[in-house]
Amino acid sequence: MVSELKQTKWAVVAVVLSGAMYFLGSGLHPHWYLSWFAPLPVLLVAPKLRSWRAFLTASVAYAVGGINMWHYYRELAPLGVVLFVVLGPSLVFGLIVLIFRVFALRGQLSRAMFSVPVLWVAFQYLQEFRSVHSTFGNMAYTQMNFLPVLQIASITGIWGIDFLLLLFPAAAALLFLPGTAVQKRNVAVAAGGILVAALGFGVYRLHEAVESPRVTVGLISTDARQTLFPRGAATVELVKLYAAHIPGMVAQGAQVVVIPEKIGLISGADLARADSVMETLAREQQITISVSFEHAPNLNETRLYSPDGTLEATYEKHHMLPPFESHLLPGTKRVLFVRPSGKWGMEICKDMDFPLLSRQYGNDGAGLMLVPAYDFVTDGWLHGRMAILRGVESGFSIARAPRQGILTVTDDRGRVLAERDTGSAPFAVLVASVPVRNEETLYARAGDWFAWLNLLLAAVMLASIPYRWGPVPDTV
Repeated sequence: MVSELKQTKWAVVAVVLSGAMYFLGSGLHPHWYLSWFAPLPVLLVAPKLRSWRAFLTASVAYAVGGINMWHYYRELAPLGVVLFVVLGPSLVFGLIVLIFRVFALRGQLSRAMFSVPVLWVAFQYLQEFRSVHSTFGNMAYTQMNFLPVLQIASITGIWGIDFLLLLFPAAAALLFLPGTAVQKRNVAVAAGGILVAALGFGVYRLHEAVESPRVTVGLISTDARQTLFPRGAATVELVKLYAAHIPGMVAQGAQVVVIPEKIGLISGADLARADSVMETLAREQQITISVSFEHAPNLNETRLYSPDGTLEATYEKHHMLPPFESHLLPGTKRVLFVRPSGKWGMEICKDMDFPLLSRQYGNDGAGLMLVPAYDFVTDGWLHGRMAILRGVESGFSIARAPRQGILTVTDDRGRVLAERDTGSAPFAVLVASVPVRNEETLYARAGDWFAWLNLLLAAVMLASIPYRWGPVPDTV
């Protein structure tokens, strides 16, 4: 029996190490490699601790990591909601570690290894299934700078990335815990085989040579305080300021220009004047222009002007950000239009937090998505990278133009082809060439099949825990 003092010391060390790695390896600016190791200290000590102490250690360690989002969430939500968002997943993680501990103490190492990723994926999917914030906060987004692992999302969605992030530390921990040589070999072979297959697929997909048409996109944004959400005639004046920069972008080769979400509130005669400015400019410059407004009284709308000088299409945002956009009417239709390079589609900001809408565009054949957005400065990197993963999942390139964020042009592998901070100039401009290619992906066709598989496996695992399978030792 391990002494109480030694158990306490191990628990404290595990909380410090796992908590620090979760804190630095997640959040708005994660160090992606730390996410792979963050659960390891907790999983190593859990079988050596009494059950209540193992649960508390795991829950506190995960909660320490969640504190890195505290100030961000407090700007958007009341204290009670923030406590639930931070502590809820922490308690679930503690329960999952307890289940891992049960299997490990029974000598069922394979069950122990798979229990952690399977149960976590099942929980994440249930948590995000009907959430108004969808996948925001998912650990998969910590890996946006690790391109090989991102490619598995084209098969499994973000759930495959979550699975790998928990499989590795669970397997590694079991190699240092009691068990037979055969059991440990089976754990190493199974985990190693899955990881090598996933990363090998990612490397192959990144180096696969695919020829496709290209188009030059222009993104423009301003964060100047005096331009923040004008109304009526002032919105028309801001439209003219944007318009004044577009000929210079065309001179750099831009064939389409994307202007951010909700640049102002507008309606009636003012909207007609703004339309006239952009229709004339699109015709004179022979380009496509995307401009987004809050169209009074209740629409968050993108208006698309074609090279022939007409208002070609309007797209209404599907997913609003509560409570700030709760007064706006959600859209229900997708918008696709054809250019010589292929099919282009339209979404707005938070729409790209939701994989389903992007899957539908992928199945429609979209090869390029035009995405105006409005970020909150501090979340510019994270929210922009979330959108990038939709392109990997569903097989299209993205041109995303936010305010208070980062202008980005990316391909269907998640590669950032060009980017620029919107606060880097009075009017930040980015012009870049991007491939227009729709690649059919298994995830776009089959949806969240991998998440449902994990739900099924989780039910089977939970059913195998009862004590009729034999008592659980107190510690190793």
